[in-house]
Amino acid sequence: MNLEQPDVEYAIRFINDELAGLYPAREIRGFTELIFEHLLNYSKTDLLIRNDTKLSNSAFLQIEKIVGQLLKHKPIQYILGEAWFYGLKLEVSPDVLIPRQETEELVKWIIDDTGSGPVKVLDIGTGSGCIAIGLSLNLPFPEVTAIDISDGALDVAAKNAERLGADIGFIKEDIFAPAIVNSAKYDIIVSNPPYVTESEKMLIDSNVLHYEPVEALFVPDNRPLVYYEAILALAAKCLTSEGRLYLEINEGKFNEIAELLRRYMFGKIEIRKDLNGKYRMVRACARC
Repeated sequence: MNLEQPDVEYAIRFINDELAGLYPAREIRGFTELIFEHLLNYSKTDLLIRNDTKLSNSAFLQIEKIVGQLLKHKPIQYILGEAWFYGLKLEVSPDVLIPRQETEELVKWIIDDTGSGPVKVLDIGTGSGCIAIGLSLNLPFPEVTAIDISDGALDVAAKNAERLGADIGFIKEDIFAPAIVNSAKYDIIVSNPPYVTESEKMLIDSNVLHYEPVEALFVPDNRPLVYYEAILALAAKCLTSEGRLYLEINEGKFNEIAELLRRYMFGKIEIRKDLNGKYRMVRACARC
């Protein structure tokens, strides 16, 4: 770089030139917005009206470093260490999945369904804590418990909850042998469990395969519903009489999941499509 003090416009061109052909233009614009918001607290408007602002050499070096990692297909959220979810900025690390839009839709469904009274919520496999925190901060009188088997995930989730002021009880718990949460009753049980089969790996983007935690993604081909079976066994026992179960699901397994719910005597089963038209979430109740 020959410029002693590059400006914002130069940096934007640099990002575009380096990533062109590797990512779609819309995704590159998104990267640019996230990079400047992270480094300089710039809004989209700032990128337009302050594009002649000079950058320090250290800021531009940071941009170069971020772009270098994007060239290796590392997710921007892991590079920056943060991700947006339901209007909240969350810390993320390779210990947790990056929160996604369809999970926001699941959270909104729960919020829209829930009245003004107190509710006890259990989030199974909390990861970054995105579901638990989204519900804790948007339901009127929530008592939220969140479990995960991963120490790293629980650490990330607890930090996020503390920073955002969400009152959540985090517990290290194995859904296949729950020792604590199975003695309580919950009005809402929610989970986004692993549901991608091993044979579907070829359909997954390389940045997901190489960087996101495989234990939070994949299930064996011969037991694709193994997590749902464990969750339903717990939910059938622990949901209150008016309680509701919400699950994110594999779009290709919605019929099998509906049958599994019926086998566990769940009723009022509703399967919804996400904004992309894929069957990605289900709601049911245990005694209705």
